[in-house]
Amino acid sequence: MDIRDSIRQELKKNNAVLVAHYYVSGDLQDLAEETGGIVSDSLEMARFGQNSDADMIIVAGVKFMGQTAKILSPDKQVFVLDDQATCSLDEDCPIDDFSKLCDQHPDHTVVVYANTSAEVKARADWVVTSGSALKVVNHLKENNQKILWAPDKHLGNYVKNETGADMILWQGSCVVHERFKADAILNLKELYPNSAILVHPESPQEVVDIADVVGSTTALIEAVKNREEDVFIVATDNGIFHKMSEVAPNKKLIEAPSMGDSADCESCAHCDWMAMNSLEKCLNVLKKKNNEILIDPTIGNQAKKSIQKLLDFTANH
Repeated sequence: MDIRDSIRQELKKNNAVLVAHYYVSGDLQDLAEETGGIVSDSLEMARFGQNSDADMIIVAGVKFMGQTAKILSPDKQVFVLDDQATCSLDEDCPIDDFSKLCDQHPDHTVVVYANTSAEVKARADWVVTSGSALKVVNHLKENNQKILWAPDKHLGNYVKNETGADMILWQGSCVVHERFKADAILNLKELYPNSAILVHPESPQEVVDIADVVGSTTALIEAVKNREEDVFIVATDNGIFHKMSEVAPNKKLIEAPSMGDSADCESCAHCDWMAMNSLEKCLNVLKKKNNEILIDPTIGNQAKKSIQKLLDFTANH
Protein backbone atom coordinates (compact mmCIF):
# COMPACT_ATOMS: atom_id res chain seq x y z
CA MET A 1 0.00 0.00 0.00
CA ASP A 2 1.21 3.52 -0.83
CA ILE A 3 2.30 5.47 2.26
CA ARG A 4 -0.28 8.16 1.57
CA ASP A 5 -3.03 5.55 1.51
CA SER A 6 -1.70 4.09 4.77
CA ILE A 7 -1.82 7.53 6.41
CA ARG A 8 -5.35 8.12 5.10
CA GLN A 9 -6.40 4.79 6.58
CA GLU A 10 -4.81 5.56 9.97
CA LEU A 11 -6.30 9.06 10.10
CA LYS A 12 -9.74 7.60 9.52
CA LYS A 13 -9.23 4.76 12.00
CA ASN A 14 -8.11 7.17 14.74
CA ASN A 15 -10.62 9.91 13.91
CA ALA A 16 -7.61 12.15 13.45
CA VAL A 17 -7.09 15.34 11.45
CA LEU A 18 -3.79 16.40 9.85
CA VAL A 19 -2.97 20.10 10.02
CA ALA A 20 0.11 21.37 8.19
CA HIS A 21 2.08 24.60 8.12
CA TYR A 22 2.93 26.36 4.84
CA TYR A 23 6.64 25.64 5.45
CA VAL A 24 6.50 21.83 5.55
CA SER A 25 6.96 19.67 2.46
CA GLY A 26 4.44 19.82 -0.36
CA ASP A 27 3.46 16.18 0.03
CA LEU A 28 2.36 16.77 3.63
CA GLN A 29 0.49 19.93 2.64
CA ASP A 30 -1.34 18.08 -0.13
CA LEU A 31 -2.21 15.16 2.12
CA ALA A 32 -3.56 17.46 4.84
CA GLU A 33 -5.98 19.06 2.39
CA GLU A 34 -6.88 15.80 0.65
CA THR A 35 -7.88 14.23 3.99
CA GLY A 36 -10.02 17.11 5.23
CA GLY A 37 -7.31 18.92 7.18
CA ILE A 38 -5.81 22.33 6.52
CA VAL A 39 -2.65 24.10 5.41
CA SER A 40 -2.26 27.46 7.15
CA ASP A 41 -0.35 29.47 9.72
CA SER A 42 0.15 28.17 13.25
CA LEU A 43 -2.85 29.79 14.94
CA GLU A 44 -5.28 28.81 12.19
CA MET A 45 -3.95 25.24 12.35
CA ALA A 46 -4.82 25.20 16.06
CA ARG A 47 -8.25 26.78 15.53
CA PHE A 48 -9.06 24.31 12.77
CA GLY A 49 -8.20 21.41 15.06
CA GLN A 50 -10.29 22.94 17.85
CA ASN A 51 -13.33 23.29 15.58
CA SER A 52 -13.03 19.85 13.99
CA ASP A 53 -14.85 16.73 15.16
CA ALA A 54 -11.55 14.87 15.37
CA ASP A 55 -10.41 13.21 18.61
CA MET A 56 -6.78 13.54 17.59
CA ILE A 57 -4.82 16.40 15.97
CA ILE A 58 -1.67 15.57 14.01
CA VAL A 59 0.52 18.67 13.60
CA ALA A 60 2.96 18.86 10.71
CA GLY A 61 5.08 21.76 11.87
CA VAL A 62 7.20 22.46 14.96
CA LYS A 63 6.74 21.96 18.69
CA PHE A 64 5.20 25.34 19.60
CA MET A 65 2.52 24.73 16.94
CA GLY A 66 1.62 21.45 18.63
CA GLN A 67 1.46 23.26 21.96
CA THR A 68 -0.85 25.94 20.55
CA ALA A 69 -3.14 23.22 19.21
CA LYS A 70 -3.17 21.53 22.62
CA ILE A 71 -3.88 24.84 24.40
CA LEU A 72 -7.00 25.37 22.29
CA SER A 73 -8.01 21.69 22.42
CA PRO A 74 -7.06 20.43 25.90
CA ASP A 75 -9.48 17.50 25.68
CA LYS A 76 -8.02 16.20 22.41
CA GLN A 77 -4.83 14.26 21.85
CA VAL A 78 -2.27 16.31 19.95
CA PHE A 79 0.84 14.88 18.31
CA VAL A 80 3.78 16.41 16.42
CA LEU A 81 5.65 14.44 13.76
CA ASP A 82 9.04 14.99 15.43
CA ASP A 83 9.37 16.19 19.02
CA GLN A 84 12.85 17.55 18.25
CA ALA A 85 11.48 19.98 15.66
CA THR A 86 11.64 23.32 17.44
CA CYS A 87 11.99 27.02 16.55
CA SER A 88 14.83 29.45 17.19
CA LEU A 89 12.35 32.09 18.39
CA ASP A 90 10.95 29.67 20.95
CA GLU A 91 14.44 28.55 22.00
CA ASP A 92 15.67 32.16 22.27
CA CYS A 93 12.98 33.00 24.85
CA PRO A 94 13.30 30.70 27.90
CA ILE A 95 10.54 31.21 30.42
CA ASP A 96 12.76 31.99 33.44
CA ASP A 97 14.65 34.79 31.70
CA PHE A 98 11.46 36.11 30.13
CA SER A 99 9.63 36.15 33.46
CA LYS A 100 12.46 38.17 35.02
CA LEU A 101 12.11 40.82 32.33
CA CYS A 102 8.34 40.92 32.79
CA ASP A 103 8.79 41.33 36.55
CA GLN A 104 11.16 44.26 35.94
CA HIS A 105 8.47 46.07 33.91
CA PRO A 106 5.16 45.50 35.71
CA ASP A 107 3.65 48.60 34.07
CA HIS A 108 4.01 47.11 30.57
CA THR A 109 1.44 45.03 28.71
CA VAL A 110 3.15 41.77 27.69
CA VAL A 111 2.60 40.85 24.04
CA VAL A 112 4.18 37.70 22.63
CA TYR A 113 4.35 36.30 19.14
CA ALA A 114 2.78 32.91 18.44
CA ASN A 115 6.29 31.43 18.01
CA THR A 116 6.73 30.86 21.74
CA SER A 117 6.33 28.10 24.29
CA ALA A 118 3.14 27.44 26.22
CA GLU A 119 4.84 28.79 29.36
CA VAL A 120 5.72 32.10 27.68
CA LYS A 121 2.19 32.42 26.30
CA ALA A 122 0.87 31.82 29.81
CA ARG A 123 3.04 34.68 31.13
CA ALA A 124 1.75 37.06 28.45
CA ASP A 125 -1.28 39.34 28.35
CA TRP A 126 -1.69 38.90 24.59
CA VAL A 127 -0.60 36.41 21.95
CA VAL A 128 -0.39 37.79 18.40
CA THR A 129 0.43 36.55 14.91
CA SER A 130 2.43 38.39 12.25
CA GLY A 131 -0.86 39.19 10.55
CA SER A 132 -2.51 40.66 13.66
CA ALA A 133 0.42 42.29 15.48
CA LEU A 134 0.01 45.77 13.96
CA LYS A 135 -3.70 45.99 14.74
CA VAL A 136 -3.31 44.75 18.30
CA VAL A 137 -0.38 47.03 19.11
CA ASN A 138 -2.16 50.01 17.55
CA HIS A 139 -5.15 49.23 19.77
CA LEU A 140 -2.94 49.06 22.87
CA LYS A 141 -1.15 52.28 21.92
CA GLU A 142 -4.49 54.07 21.53
CA ASN A 143 -5.23 52.99 25.10
CA ASN A 144 -1.90 54.47 26.26
CA GLN A 145 -0.33 51.13 27.09
CA LYS A 146 3.41 50.50 27.07
CA ILE A 147 4.40 47.15 25.61
CA LEU A 148 6.92 44.46 26.42
CA TRP A 149 7.33 42.48 23.20
CA ALA A 150 8.83 39.02 22.62
CA PRO A 151 10.55 37.19 21.11
CA ASP A 152 11.28 38.37 17.53
CA LYS A 153 13.26 41.62 17.50
CA HIS A 154 12.75 42.17 13.75
CA LEU A 155 8.98 41.75 13.83
CA GLY A 156 8.92 43.82 17.02
CA ASN A 157 11.00 46.57 15.40
CA TYR A 158 8.70 46.57 12.36
CA VAL A 159 5.62 46.89 14.59
CA LYS A 160 7.30 49.61 16.67
CA ASN A 161 8.22 51.63 13.56
CA GLU A 162 4.78 51.26 12.00
CA THR A 163 2.78 52.10 15.13
CA GLY A 164 5.07 54.41 17.08
CA ALA A 165 4.20 52.45 20.21
CA ASP A 166 6.40 52.51 23.33
CA MET A 167 7.93 49.02 23.15
CA ILE A 168 10.66 47.08 24.91
CA LEU A 169 11.92 44.37 22.54
CA TRP A 170 13.22 40.91 23.45
CA GLN A 171 16.21 40.16 21.22
CA GLY A 172 15.24 36.87 19.55
CA SER A 173 15.29 36.15 15.82
CA CYS A 174 14.37 33.52 13.24
CA VAL A 175 17.38 31.68 11.84
CA VAL A 176 15.79 31.61 8.38
CA HIS A 177 14.60 35.21 8.02
CA GLU A 178 17.68 36.63 9.74
CA ARG A 179 19.79 35.58 6.74
CA PHE A 180 18.10 37.57 3.97
CA LYS A 181 20.38 40.19 2.40
CA ALA A 182 18.93 43.48 1.15
CA ASP A 183 21.79 44.26 -1.27
CA ALA A 184 21.56 40.83 -2.87
CA ILE A 185 17.79 41.18 -3.22
CA LEU A 186 18.24 44.57 -4.91
CA ASN A 187 20.77 43.03 -7.32
CA LEU A 188 18.17 40.41 -8.17
CA LYS A 189 15.56 43.13 -8.62
CA GLU A 190 17.79 44.68 -11.32
CA LEU A 191 17.57 41.41 -13.25
CA TYR A 192 13.77 41.39 -12.85
CA PRO A 193 12.81 45.09 -12.77
CA ASN A 194 9.08 44.37 -13.04
CA SER A 195 9.07 41.96 -10.11
CA ALA A 196 7.54 42.54 -6.67
CA ILE A 197 9.53 41.91 -3.50
CA LEU A 198 7.53 40.03 -0.84
CA VAL A 199 8.93 40.05 2.69
CA HIS A 200 7.91 38.44 5.96
CA PRO A 201 8.30 40.92 8.86
CA GLU A 202 10.58 38.51 10.74
CA SER A 203 13.24 39.78 8.30
CA PRO A 204 15.82 42.48 9.17
CA GLN A 205 14.77 46.12 8.83
CA GLU A 206 16.88 46.77 5.71
CA VAL A 207 15.04 43.92 3.95
CA VAL A 208 11.63 45.17 5.13
CA ASP A 209 12.54 48.65 3.81
CA ILE A 210 12.86 47.46 0.19
CA ALA A 211 9.68 45.35 0.15
CA ASP A 212 6.64 45.92 -2.04
CA VAL A 213 4.61 43.81 0.38
CA VAL A 214 5.37 43.07 4.04
CA GLY A 215 3.08 40.49 5.55
CA SER A 216 2.32 37.13 7.14
CA THR A 217 2.55 33.86 5.25
CA THR A 218 -1.13 34.13 4.35
CA ALA A 219 -0.74 37.74 3.19
CA LEU A 220 2.23 36.87 0.97
CA ILE A 221 0.31 34.03 -0.66
CA GLU A 222 -2.60 36.40 -1.31
CA ALA A 223 -0.18 38.92 -2.83
CA VAL A 224 1.10 36.37 -5.35
CA LYS A 225 -2.46 35.44 -6.20
CA ASN A 226 -3.86 38.96 -6.53
CA ARG A 227 -1.09 41.31 -7.61
CA GLU A 228 -0.54 42.08 -11.29
CA GLU A 229 3.20 41.29 -11.42
CA ASP A 230 4.26 38.05 -13.08
CA VAL A 231 7.49 37.70 -11.09
CA PHE A 232 7.94 37.70 -7.30
CA ILE A 233 11.10 37.72 -5.19
CA VAL A 234 10.03 36.02 -1.97
CA ALA A 235 11.81 36.56 1.35
CA THR A 236 10.46 33.83 3.59
CA ASP A 237 10.87 30.06 4.01
CA ASN A 238 10.78 28.40 0.59
CA GLY A 239 8.23 25.85 1.79
CA ILE A 240 5.65 28.54 0.99
CA PHE A 241 6.35 28.16 -2.74
CA HIS A 242 4.19 25.03 -2.84
CA LYS A 243 1.02 26.92 -1.95
CA MET A 244 2.02 29.98 -3.97
CA SER A 245 2.47 27.85 -7.09
CA GLU A 246 -0.89 26.25 -6.44
CA VAL A 247 -2.80 29.55 -6.23
CA ALA A 248 -0.83 31.25 -9.03
CA PRO A 249 0.56 28.56 -11.35
CA ASN A 250 1.58 31.03 -14.07
CA LYS A 251 3.60 33.32 -11.84
CA LYS A 252 7.41 33.10 -11.56
CA LEU A 253 8.65 32.74 -7.99
CA ILE A 254 12.27 33.46 -7.04
CA GLU A 255 13.87 32.78 -3.67
CA ALA A 256 15.29 35.92 -2.10
CA PRO A 257 19.06 35.59 -1.60
CA SER A 258 19.94 34.74 1.97
CA MET A 259 23.68 34.20 1.76
CA GLY A 260 26.76 36.08 0.55
CA ASP A 261 28.77 35.57 -2.64
CA SER A 262 31.03 32.90 -1.13
CA ALA A 263 28.21 30.76 0.28
CA ASP A 264 27.37 27.27 -0.91
CA CYS A 265 23.87 28.33 -1.88
CA GLU A 266 22.39 31.59 -3.09
CA SER A 267 19.38 31.01 -0.89
CA CYS A 268 19.21 28.60 2.03
CA ALA A 269 15.81 29.78 3.16
CA HIS A 270 14.34 26.62 4.59
CA CYS A 271 13.94 25.83 8.26
CA ASP A 272 15.86 22.69 9.22
CA TRP A 273 13.25 21.90 11.87
CA MET A 274 10.36 22.18 9.40
CA ALA A 275 12.34 19.83 7.14
CA MET A 276 12.21 17.19 9.90
CA ASN A 277 8.53 16.58 9.06
CA SER A 278 7.85 13.74 6.63
CA LEU A 279 5.18 11.29 5.47
CA GLU A 280 7.11 8.45 7.14
CA LYS A 281 7.06 10.21 10.51
CA CYS A 282 3.38 11.01 10.10
CA LEU A 283 2.54 7.35 9.61
CA ASN A 284 4.80 6.37 12.52
CA VAL A 285 3.06 8.78 14.90
CA LEU A 286 -0.38 7.54 13.89
CA LYS A 287 0.64 3.93 14.52
CA LYS A 288 2.79 4.30 17.64
CA LYS A 289 1.12 7.34 19.25
CA ASN A 290 4.50 8.83 20.13
CA ASN A 291 5.45 12.54 20.27
CA GLU A 292 2.26 13.49 22.12
CA ILE A 293 2.06 17.10 23.33
CA LEU A 294 1.20 17.36 27.03
CA ILE A 295 0.76 20.67 28.85
CA ASP A 296 0.17 21.38 32.52
CA PRO A 297 -3.53 22.37 32.71
CA THR A 298 -2.79 25.50 34.76
CA ILE A 299 -0.32 26.73 32.13
CA GLY A 300 -2.66 25.69 29.33
CA ASN A 301 -5.61 27.59 30.82
CA GLN A 302 -3.57 30.75 31.33
CA ALA A 303 -2.08 30.57 27.83
CA LYS A 304 -5.54 30.08 26.38
CA LYS A 305 -6.67 33.39 27.93
CA SER A 306 -3.85 35.21 26.09
CA ILE A 307 -4.78 33.56 22.79
CA GLN A 308 -8.50 34.12 23.36
CA LYS A 309 -7.87 37.86 23.71
CA LEU A 310 -6.55 37.85 20.15
CA LEU A 311 -9.42 35.71 18.83
CA ASP A 312 -12.00 37.99 20.44
CA PHE A 313 -10.19 41.10 19.18
CA THR A 314 -10.01 39.87 15.58
CA ALA A 315 -13.68 38.83 15.69
CA ASN A 316 -14.62 42.38 16.70
CA HIS A 317 -12.21 44.23 14.39
